[in-house]
Amino acid sequence: MEVKTSLLDNMIGVGDMVLLEPLNEDSFIVNLRNRFDHNEIYTYIGSVVISMNPYRSLPIYTPQKVEEYRNRNFYELSPHIYALADEAYRSLRDQDKDQCILITGESGAGKTEASKLVMSYVAAVCGKGQEVNKVKEQLLQSNPVLEAFGNAKTMRNDNSSRFGKYMDIEFDFKGDPLGGVISNYLLEKSRVCKQPRGERNFHIFYQLLSGASDDTLMKLKLDRDFSKYNYLSLDSANVNGLDDAASFRTVRNAMQIVGFMEAEVQSVLELVAAVLKLGNIEFKPESRVNGFDESRVKDKNDLKEMCELLGIEQSVLERAFSYRTVEAKMEKMSTTLNVAQAYYARDALAKNLYSRLFSWLVTRINESIKAQAKTRHKVMGVLDIYGFEIFEEGDNSFEQFIINYCNEKLQQIFIELTLREEQEEYIREDIEWTNIEYFNNAIICDLIENNQNGILAMLDEECLRPGTVTDDTFLDKLNTICAEHQHFESRLNKNSKFLTDHSLPHSCFRIQHYAGKVLYRVEGFVDKNNDLLYRDLSQAMYKATHSLMRQLFPEGNPAKVNLKRPPTAGFQFKASVGVLMKNLQTKNPNYIRCIKPNDKKVAHIFTDSLVCHQVRYLGLVENVRVRRAGYAFRQPYESCLERYKMLCKKTWPHWRGPARDGVEVLLTDCSVPTEEFAYGRSKIFIRNPRTLFTLEERRRACLEDLATLIQKIYRGWKSRTHFLLLKKSQVVVAAWYRRYAQQNKYQKIKSATLVMQSFVRGWKARNILRQLKYEKRCKEAVTTIAAYWHGTQARMELRRLKTEARNKRAVSVIWAYWQGTKARRELRHLKVAAREKHAVSVIWAGWQGTKARRELRRLKEEARRKHAVAIIWAYWLGLQVRREYRKFFRANAGKKIYDFTIQRIMQKYFLGLKTTTMSPMDNTWPAKPYGFLEGAHTQLRRIFHLWRCKKYRGQFTEEKKAVYEEKLEASEIFKDKKALYPSSVSQPFKGDYLEIQKNPKYQKLNSAMEEKVLLADLVNKINRANGKGSPRLFLLTKSNFVLADQKTGQVKASVPLPDLASVSVSTQSDGFFALKLKEGSASASKGDFLLSSEHLIEIITKLHRIGTTAADRDQINIDISDEFLVQFKQDKVCVKFIQGGPKNGNSAACKRKNNRLLEVSVPSP
Repeated sequence: MEVKTSLLDNMIGVGDMVLLEPLNEDSFIVNLRNRFDHNEIYTYIGSVVISMNPYRSLPIYTPQKVEEYRNRNFYELSPHIYALADEAYRSLRDQDKDQCILITGESGAGKTEASKLVMSYVAAVCGKGQEVNKVKEQLLQSNPVLEAFGNAKTMRNDNSSRFGKYMDIEFDFKGDPLGGVISNYLLEKSRVCKQPRGERNFHIFYQLLSGASDDTLMKLKLDRDFSKYNYLSLDSANVNGLDDAASFRTVRNAMQIVGFMEAEVQSVLELVAAVLKLGNIEFKPESRVNGFDESRVKDKNDLKEMCELLGIEQSVLERAFSYRTVEAKMEKMSTTLNVAQAYYARDALAKNLYSRLFSWLVTRINESIKAQAKTRHKVMGVLDIYGFEIFEEGDNSFEQFIINYCNEKLQQIFIELTLREEQEEYIREDIEWTNIEYFNNAIICDLIENNQNGILAMLDEECLRPGTVTDDTFLDKLNTICAEHQHFESRLNKNSKFLTDHSLPHSCFRIQHYAGKVLYRVEGFVDKNNDLLYRDLSQAMYKATHSLMRQLFPEGNPAKVNLKRPPTAGFQFKASVGVLMKNLQTKNPNYIRCIKPNDKKVAHIFTDSLVCHQVRYLGLVENVRVRRAGYAFRQPYESCLERYKMLCKKTWPHWRGPARDGVEVLLTDCSVPTEEFAYGRSKIFIRNPRTLFTLEERRRACLEDLATLIQKIYRGWKSRTHFLLLKKSQVVVAAWYRRYAQQNKYQKIKSATLVMQSFVRGWKARNILRQLKYEKRCKEAVTTIAAYWHGTQARMELRRLKTEARNKRAVSVIWAYWQGTKARRELRHLKVAAREKHAVSVIWAGWQGTKARRELRRLKEEARRKHAVAIIWAYWLGLQVRREYRKFFRANAGKKIYDFTIQRIMQKYFLGLKTTTMSPMDNTWPAKPYGFLEGAHTQLRRIFHLWRCKKYRGQFTEEKKAVYEEKLEASEIFKDKKALYPSSVSQPFKGDYLEIQKNPKYQKLNSAMEEKVLLADLVNKINRANGKGSPRLFLLTKSNFVLADQKTGQVKASVPLPDLASVSVSTQSDGFFALKLKEGSASASKGDFLLSSEHLIEIITKLHRIGTTAADRDQINIDISDEFLVQFKQDKVCVKFIQGGPKNGNSAACKRKNNRLLEVSVPSP
């Protein structure tokens, strides 16, 4: 991407209108059109930025662009809004000058987007860090909230701001944002009740109905159908490019980031729903006996639902719509309201309710984003306010009059600050100051705001005077007092030249503003300035139980009835504009003038008449003339010399002396007339843009010559370099070839020499080989002959030995066979003898066995006969007994057998109960063996359990009984309600964990206690500023609790227990608890106590037990919830518990999220 190094480089048209030549309205418009057609939407007028709305996304706001404009000179790059934002931020950071950025233009010109771009650029270039990023995110996220409640779709703009906004962003000495303060001006609250054709009500109404869940709408008693609400226009309910449902989710998320609690968000939505319901209330006339008409509500369903949302008695609000109470001194008079007056009261209430809700939102956002440190801060203000408004056909009313008055004041301060800046620079640079002729609009401001004869003063006087007051009487007063004013025109005044002016209706007056003449219709001026809300409605709103209503309608407090008439809308706006002007005068101003190129809201269309109209009422051509009244262009000597040094041979290419001397030599050599420039201390001032353009033309021609010279030198250098490269290459190639040739020749000679050497060595080797072979063959022949001879001798000796051996072996074999024959014969004789002896033994053994078996059979037979006799005798005796017993068996045997069986079963059952333990915690019990024991089994189990519990309790001392009673009470309070309770069951309640009576360190503290200390423990007192804990000694007696310093033992706080209202804890496994004091008690001046302890269960149990046993005080309430409020002095802070992984391990960690929220991260179980 090409990066420009000067505003004048590659310029499309003229980047700075101060340099425009010739300067007139036509050339101004042509230059804007030329730059707009080339996507150059930003143009300068000195340090003022003109911004054209492109109606499409351009790739000029990327992070790369941010870095490109960061820490760059204002005129160093092409015009951009980032250049102005960077200049303002660097002046604030480096020079410690407070800045303000004034963004003006008509609706649809892009003012809101311009303010967002400025804030996003400052957020991107300032410091980083967790706290800084949080502040930046809150500042940026405040925009979606305010846009939802303060912007609406109009004919000119789909996201038109219907209020003025001024934001002061505060920075520390490093330039990091600390916070901010937002001021709002003149919300167009009449839009709540009525919208022009083709326009919508405020965005939040449509976003709520489109994006809220069905459950939320049911709670708010709303329906998604827009047509059911009278305050919502239907012809423009849906806008192309706007996703109301997604926008609602964005607003909810933004409110959470800014710091709104869920209850506050719900309260705001309830008020929005109440406004919609209020618009559906209709009235009907009802005649009374006295002849006057009285209004009555037609359908009371919407009234009922609205009253339920706000917590108002339906009869009270219904009476406020039908009657009006007028008070004068000590008298009260009640009058009825007719239907028209009732509709006026309804709309007045709706407008006041919504506008006060919007003001409350701004105040609530300021509480979250305000800087915490008390030291002095650097401030950058961003003003996004309506531009000059001129409607066609005389539809300009009170709102346009007030808006144009504000723009008159801004134009006045712009001219004053611009001239002052010019004068200060001339004085600083030691240039002679010449008086500049310009139109001073102070006379127009005086016509409007003069305290005696100003239009606003006369309007207030007309509203306050007794008698019949109408818009016509107000116009008559203007015609009388302002008739001779040169900027006031009316057809009914004393000036006869307007009597025949038919463009000036009778019910209108015309003011000649600095931007042109504006025709105002006087209808509605008095009513809109009064902005009257009946006291009955204010008091009805004050009686509401809704959390915000008393803050929104403090004048409804019956105890503080003020009969003084409230200030008018014009008076309030005049005062706020005065404060704004004083604020702006203390800061260094930076201006962004936004222009809308067409009314169709489409890209690539430039309407000359529309742009010319805006250029006129923004006074841009006048701004250029003021800038050019002295010197049109100025530049530091160093930059000027660096840019134009090639125009003079003495300064080219380098000037060795001071930069100012070089510029003098340069301008003298260029023959520039002396009246066309002036030398300042650090800058050169050029009077006429034509002189600058002449220097630019000469520079451009010189650059072309220099480019040609550079090209020539470059081509010569390139050719010489190529030639030297070729020459060097030829030398290298030749050297390499000679080397290659010599290497080949050497290799050939070397190869030939090796071949010859090898042949000679081969010939010699072969001769030696032949000689050695001959000698070897001779030696081998002798050896072979000797070997054959020795072999013959050996074989002959072997044959002889073998013959002798065969003879010896034959004798041995014959002898062996003979011995074997003899042995076999002897063996046969022995075997025959053995067989004969064995046969005799076997026969004897068989005879003996036969005899034994015969005897065994005889004995068995005898034994069987004896056994049979015994059995027969036993059976006979049994038969005799049975015959004898049978006579009385049936009468007595059954009962005895039954009793015996039952006795044995019960004996066995009771013996089985011996295994049961004596511990009351043991729930085991043997199973019932038979069904008929079910009742006895249950009763025995209950009686046994009661008996062993009694035996167990009999072993307790009084101290142990008290501990178990506390454990029982802790179970009733925390069981199944707090996750920390199960881990505390096994831990005994010790009470005095510090051993305060034995520890000499706490002797003085112990002696100061008048009663017995029931509990002494070390706790952490949570600081609301940072969420960190400070160690404290917690002592509890029967009448009070004490917090003392851990190191010194000094008492920090002593609170009587009757002043303690309740205790709040979470449902999770943390040790945090809040001791809430009764409002109005002596101890409540410093607020509640937020503590954490490892023995939370014991502390709260003892507190609750003391409150229960005491007869002279109320029982202490225990609130178990994951979100509760704690009163710190004057502010209420929400303590919210979330599941998460704290950085410091397994313990819970408390962290401050904003002024109204402390967040406790509890480890997941």
